[in-house]
Amino acid sequence: MKINLLVEGGNMKPGPTLSQKLGPIGVNIGQVISKVNEATKGFAGMKVPVEVDVDPSSKEISVQVFSPPVSELLKRELGIEKGSGMQNKIKVQNISIEQIISIAKRKMPDLLCKDLKAAVKTVVGTCVSLGILVESKPAKEVEEEIEQGKYDKEINEERTEPSEEKKAKLQQHFTKIKEEQDKFLKSIKGSDEEGTSGNSSNKKGGSPAGSKK
Repeated sequence: MKINLLVEGGNMKPGPTLSQKLGPIGVNIGQVISKVNEATKGFAGMKVPVEVDVDPSSKEISVQVFSPPVSELLKRELGIEKGSGMQNKIKVQNISIEQIISIAKRKMPDLLCKDLKAAVKTVVGTCVSLGILVESKPAKEVEEEIEQGKYDKEINEERTEPSEEKKAKLQQHFTKIKEEQDKFLKSIKGSDEEGTSGNSSNKKGGSPAGSKK
């Protein structure tokens, strides 16, 4: 019996999927969780796909760990917990093309891409959905630039590490972007609070304007 799961590395917990499938055949669920956590402990803090293979007769358990999704690799690379819920307005980090190439190389066997350039474009596509800037630009724009060949040199040379100077520039740019975003979010919050306060006043106050007393 094979069970496919997406678990937090080294921190899998009991759940209905395991109970429903393994309970009826008398497999020790605690033992399965222990094996999965041991096999995935190197991916702490990341969601990792695993395949648990259980022999119903012998109760023998084997665990196969697969490469984490591109989104998880990007989050770990950038030190962020989650993507943006407002991708078009709020960006969560700024990544270099070299870091993108590094992730593309690691994920290429799973992506079924014809070459590294296609894999790089796929990783940039995930940056679009997470709200991550690439080379200080919207990821959608960089997707088009990859297609046009702008980063062919870096891809062909398989550059995977940006210079410290470049890292600093990317971070400086994101710091400015974040300051603007924080002001935007603060203004939205302020508007919401004013609206709520206004509604409360209308409910608590006297007669509406124009009403007779």
